[in-house]
Amino acid sequence: MSLDDAARTAVEQCMALEADESCAIITDDKRWDIGKALYDTASEITDDVTITRYPVGTQHGEEPPASVAAAMAAADVVLAPTTKSLSHTRARGDANEEGARIATLPGITKEVMITGLAADYETIDQHCTDVLAQVEGAEEIRVTTEAGTDITFEPGDREWYDDTGLCHDPGDFTNLPAGEVFVSPENVNGRYVVDGTMRPHGLLEEGQTLEFEVEDGYVTSISDDEIRAQVETASEEVGQDAYNLAELGIGTNVAVSELVGSVLLDEKAGGTVHIAIGDDAGIGGDTDAPLHLDGIIREPTVYADGEEVELPQP
Repeated sequence: MSLDDAARTAVEQCMALEADESCAIITDDKRWDIGKALYDTASEITDDVTITRYPVGTQHGEEPPASVAAAMAAADVVLAPTTKSLSHTRARGDANEEGARIATLPGITKEVMITGLAADYETIDQHCTDVLAQVEGAEEIRVTTEAGTDITFEPGDREWYDDTGLCHDPGDFTNLPAGEVFVSPENVNGRYVVDGTMRPHGLLEEGQTLEFEVEDGYVTSISDDEIRAQVETASEEVGQDAYNLAELGIGTNVAVSELVGSVLLDEKAGGTVHIAIGDDAGIGGDTDAPLHLDGIIREPTVYADGEEVELPQP
């Protein structure tokens, strides 16, 4: 698959752009090639397509310039390959409320774009449905690994969500590449060991692990100095909320057969689990924190109320 092929999957299958719709491509100086590929593909479908390029932001979640926000709100379809994420911005939320259907592609690279979108998203949608059927309604979700993970999540009344990559209705929002089922649990206890990918390290070396202890829904111990420093810095602003155990996610993108060091892509890999610290306000929780740190775990076994969950595999 080429970058143009991946762009075609995004525009045609994921977003289902039609000839009578307007489309806005939002990109920045570092992601111009990807933005241009999406623009060229969209231009083959509709004459009402624009591309807006702006300087790279300073942090994820930073509001874009007013002109960018206006372009998003005015379009039927928005694709946003940017260095810093627009997912958790007022601009994105306001555009959705105006009826735009939006796909953000934060931190996307050509490699990630080609790998993550070399997939049939109808198949990913079915994998999400299959996983949801096994976990929805369970009182406890337990995750174990040979590397030492043994952690139990209590979803409580929190809703499970799926990110299928199919963004076809007004107001829909997705993150591309897509493919996961996730929940923000009400309570969590146990230990998890990240042996895949986690910022700021990227893809961990073979045998390298990051260890976390969790008690009553909060991380109480972090083995890694750099990650601990990030959380401590956030806690200066929001206190204990920075240590919130925010998310359990299950990857369903079976096109991702190897981890590459990109959280955006690796957290979607079929047969993996990811666990996040910090903000969960945007995924069904009630904690607003200035960080969301995902750690990807290889080869987990997942149990829903004691029954093993069949995970999609590459």
